[in-house]
Amino acid sequence: MFCRGHSLLIGVPGLAKTLLIHTIASAVNLNFSRIQFTPDLMPSDILGAETIDKDRNFKFIKGPIFANIILADEINRTPPKTQAALLEAMQEYKVTVAGADYLLDKPFFVLATQNPIEQEGTYPLPEAQLDRFMFDIQLTYPSYESEVDIVKATTTDVDYQVQEVLTGEQIIEYQHLVRRVPIADNVVEYAVGLVNKTRPFSDKASEVSNKFLEWGAGPRASQYLVLAAKCNALLNSKYSPDIEDVQAVAKPILRHRIVRNFKAEAEGMTVDNIVEELL
Repeated sequence: MFCRGHSLLIGVPGLAKTLLIHTIASAVNLNFSRIQFTPDLMPSDILGAETIDKDRNFKFIKGPIFANIILADEINRTPPKTQAALLEAMQEYKVTVAGADYLLDKPFFVLATQNPIEQEGTYPLPEAQLDRFMFDIQLTYPSYESEVDIVKATTTDVDYQVQEVLTGEQIIEYQHLVRRVPIADNVVEYAVGLVNKTRPFSDKASEVSNKFLEWGAGPRASQYLVLAAKCNALLNSKYSPDIEDVQAVAKPILRHRIVRNFKAEAEGMTVDNIVEELL
């Protein structure tokens, strides 16, 4: 959120992905919209549409995209043209309907969820659209102790209230602050070098990339690595990011930007395994 990026959350059903996003929205004083993606969802259901009012004039009725925090629930359940309508808004911070542009309010943050199982009848996001997301966050099962705490907290009659801790103006201020953080040349070069290592058979390609990767990450990965490293440094009370900050954010930034080849799949090399080797 502080990096002006968007996040894709991937996890099996029942891990509270939707609740997590709803809780984040409750903790900031911002408008929140949830869009449940289904196979029959149309772009106008997200963006809005022009209608004729009682005076026979065209009037634009805004869709749920006109909010600060958007929950795109099960984004892979809807056809590509509807996915593209959302992703255009993510990139351009505006929507175009009937030739007119409508700017989106800032801050604007999209959190999309995706179920890694039950792929029948889904529309997987193409690599070019996945690249629009800053983070690919893999949610796993909670630990035994955490699950005990979850069950205790959610099976009683106690109503937990989430307090607002941030405003939209503060978030925009922090977004500018992140970009003003100074960063040493060697850290930038490390981030760019790491991304270049993912590109098989290029000048700086690593052995693991040549062996297991079909495609590597593009320049947007380098930009996001530096931005996320700056934010990670601030969150850890540091004035400037170092190489450890780049390494801390490498997996969620790179895992959806590199494409494994058949050899990697055959040998059971996951994307995270490959990123670990590169690090």
